[in-house]
Amino acid sequence: MCSCQQHSNSASETLATPSPDGLNFRVEDMTCGHCADMIKKAIETTLPGTTVDADPASKRVNVTGFGDYAAIKAIVIGAGYTPSAAPVAA
Repeated sequence: MCSCQQHSNSASETLATPSPDGLNFRVEDMTCGHCADMIKKAIETTLPGTTVDADPASKRVNVTGFGDYAAIKAIVIGAGYTPSAAPVAA
């Protein structure tokens, strides 16, 4: 977790949204570009072959190349963030 802002530890538990464009979910405590870079690096380093688009403005994360949300969720939590997995339109 970055030190740019106090991150929230609360999140709702729902299913991530699979789409032809990848697995989409929200990370409400992703507040800046540094947060987005940390999430992107954590996923892409742990799961080679994935591509991550993390946008702090919309709080959306899209992962292509790997569809196991439980594994991705564990990686994001390990990086210090809270994936809410609220469905996101592609």
